[in-house]
Amino acid sequence: MWVGVLGPLEVTVDGVAVEVGGTRLRALLTRLALDPGRTVSVGALVDAVWGDAPPAEPANALQSLVSRLRRAVPGLPLVSGPGGYRLDLPADAVDAHRFERLAREGARALRSDDPAGAATVLAESLSLWRGPALSDVAGADFAVAADARLSELRLTVTEDRVEAQLRLVADAALLGAELDGLAAAHPLRERTWALRMRALAA
Repeated sequence: MWVGVLGPLEVTVDGVAVEVGGTRLRALLTRLALDPGRTVSVGALVDAVWGDAPPAEPANALQSLVSRLRRAVPGLPLVSGPGGYRLDLPADAVDAHRFERLAREGARALRSDDPAGAATVLAESLSLWRGPALSDVAGADFAVAADARLSELRLTVTEDRVEAQLRLVADAALLGAELDGLAAAHPLRERTWALRMRALAA
């Protein structure tokens, strides 16, 4: 099973895409996917799904929603436990967590003077993005911090990948064009401007 949140919610079971319909179901699964393998409290899930307008009996309403989610996604490993629910998946089965792992590996390779290895791993990590992170729940309180953290890491990974490619004497003209766009979108980001100058010099 695969759950994608780096863009619109995406769920595949045995390689087949499964449509999860309904804003609340998508919010529930997205919130659980941010903490795979860990129990998320009933309170946190109710906040994620209903925000400032919780139902009269939130625990019962959540239980009903969980049942609907299990029916919507065959074989979903959603486990109930004391005080909450757990999406019983390995971290690598969620694109955001796989992205973070690959980002760390790529950064280590870059620090270890392995630009070829770094470029490969970092490109793989960036390929997991299909759009803005957590786009189905944009603006929800639980999503704001996660979105900001993931988006910042995406920029850092992009800079790391460009640096690796510059060390490999890759096509500086193409990298320069990419960095022009990054610098325009993030004019106060010093590392982007420094990399742009290196690309221009190359």
